[in-house]
Amino acid sequence: MNLVAQLFETVWSTLFDVIPIIVVLVGFQIGVIRKRIRQPRRLLVGMIYVLLGLSLFLVGLNMALFPLGENMAKQLTSAEFLGDGTLTWSDYYWVYIFAGSIGFATTVAEPALIAVALKAEEVSGGAVRKFGLRMAVAVGVAFGVALGAFRIVTGTPLHYYIIAGYIIVIIQTARTSRFIIPLAYDSGGVTTSTVTVPLVAALGLGLASTIPGRSPIIDGFGLIAFASLFPIIAVMAYAELSLWRTNRNRRKNRETQQSVPDERSNP
Repeated sequence: MNLVAQLFETVWSTLFDVIPIIVVLVGFQIGVIRKRIRQPRRLLVGMIYVLLGLSLFLVGLNMALFPLGENMAKQLTSAEFLGDGTLTWSDYYWVYIFAGSIGFATTVAEPALIAVALKAEEVSGGAVRKFGLRMAVAVGVAFGVALGAFRIVTGTPLHYYIIAGYIIVIIQTARTSRFIIPLAYDSGGVTTSTVTVPLVAALGLGLASTIPGRSPIIDGFGLIAFASLFPIIAVMAYAELSLWRTNRNRRKNRETQQSVPDERSNP
């Protein structure tokens, strides 16, 4: 009964979140474009599906993903797992490995990233590979979440990392090809979506709640900022590496062609 009551409560609250979207869409369709809504029954059925899907997703977050992230963080930082005695930042290496692994796995499965990667490959005519883009973003998120876990363990200020990261982004932006810059910035945004955010946020809160001397309010948040920043760096680095490899292959091809004797000049 608790599950049914929670589901109905979530559906009711989600309805009020969806109503403004419906009002804007219908208002622009009728008041601005001045055309009647085509297939209103199909539109109504679609809205019901959206409402049910969002409600089930939110219930799943509260019942599964958030508790899972918090429990893993507590187990990896418990005295039974780490042992008694004075602990240093290096003793939490399993936390860093888990944080990086969960960041990589959730990003690879992120629906928003898959959609962006498919469109990027389609629009670029294959110049940007969807697999390479997804791997670059996943590696960036993995490194960022692992570094964010290190920050929580050590208790160092968040803004040091963010300022240093954006300095790197600014330098890369000045050097990277112009066509990859918007894609890199968007890649940082799509990581903060349905799959990545719940687990990463729960991991940060779990770590801050169990590590001595850490505050969930001060230290528990901030991992999502790392998950948004470092994919930008990773995608631009991937683009620079791809450009370097392309130029190197071109130079090798030219050198090979120049070293081959011209048969026409030697009859």
